[in-house]
Amino acid sequence: MSEVELRSIEGLMAFHSAPTLLGVKCANLISFDMSDRTMAEYLRVFADKLSDSVLCARQLCKCRKRTLVYIYNEKMLDTWLKTAQVRDFLSEYGYTGNMSLNDMLGILSERIGCGSFPHEIGAFLGYPIGDIKGFISNSGKNCLLCGYWKVYENAEEARQTFKIYDRCRDILFDKINNGLDLFQAIGGKL
Repeated sequence: MSEVELRSIEGLMAFHSAPTLLGVKCANLISFDMSDRTMAEYLRVFADKLSDSVLCARQLCKCRKRTLVYIYNEKMLDTWLKTAQVRDFLSEYGYTGNMSLNDMLGILSERIGCGSFPHEIGAFLGYPIGDIKGFISNSGKNCLLCGYWKVYENAEEARQTFKIYDRCRDILFDKINNGLDLFQAIGGKL
């Protein structure tokens, strides 16, 4: 993998996953336009460099030249998915309470198609369940606020969360712009 490819991937990771990489959000989904070889190599590098951390990267879907990569904080995600509200919501989509995180991500990966996303993906990204249900019932229209997700409840709370996510991005890019690579910028271990 060339230095240019590496910097491009790390820039996209920082831009789209800063809150997750810095331990503030449970997960993000990133679409990459890279060759299979480059993405596979980078995912190996990511796994190796962060093997002692709670951060994981998993390819969820590959379509033509696009690869969807799911970046997640394993502990945060597992805790979030086990909350009663999320567990009840996901049970409507066939995710049972006794499934492992890996099994759940396997089902999610199977359900993601080129250009289509199952409604439950919002739960796997840590979005409030009320907003996911609002999105479904409104067919993505009539939201109160649109930012990192479409907000249907608690707009002010979401606005504050969006500011925190923006701040995470600023912090991470400041570190990268000061010469650190992505792994140095996130502290290597979380």
